[in-house]
Amino acid sequence: MNAHTESSSIPGPVGPLELAIDRPAVPRPGGGVAVIAHPHPLFGGTLHNKVVQTLARAFVQQGWVAVRFHFRGVGGSAGAHDHGVGEVDDLLAVVGACADDAVPLALAGFSFGGYVAAAAAARLGAQRPVHTLALVAPAASRFTLPALDAELHARTLVVHGEVDDTVPLAAVLDWARPQGLPITVVPGGEHFFHGRLPLLKSLVVRHLRAL
Repeated sequence: MNAHTESSSIPGPVGPLELAIDRPAVPRPGGGVAVIAHPHPLFGGTLHNKVVQTLARAFVQQGWVAVRFHFRGVGGSAGAHDHGVGEVDDLLAVVGACADDAVPLALAGFSFGGYVAAAAAARLGAQRPVHTLALVAPAASRFTLPALDAELHARTLVVHGEVDDTVPLAAVLDWARPQGLPITVVPGGEHFFHGRLPLLKSLVVRHLRAL
């Protein structure tokens, strides 16, 4: 993402997982570690995706350490794509290696990564509280997103493009409606938020400031 991005790896469930870590110049009170998941690997998703980088920049600006990683079978990460099952284990391995229990934990993701982040939050439950969740265009039309813990709703940001034709807005609303979970809709926004990335970043920053 920038000249100061650290490249690293950790042992994952099926072999090494490649990481990219960005740290704030000045850590802020309340900041913690944000683990950010990328979109679908079979459609070109990597930790270098622009939406994923935008999420990382927003967290770093607000004093968080941002950890992006490659799912199994992508880049320098070992293994093969596991249709969202093993990928949740990958994210949880990154949490275990990079996010000390003493600091706040944020999970974030875009598209397929949004599904994985939501599934990981549900899996963690009370075992490791998630301080905040940021889901961008979560893949509700392609995967079964879990219901979020009601206690997490107030600290969850879900952003979706109005004219997303990869994950229709209606699918995300169908997931959110029974939970009473608000969705922030970007008028005219499509799946990759072309031309809307500065707005997306500002929405995430605003959310973090309000925590």
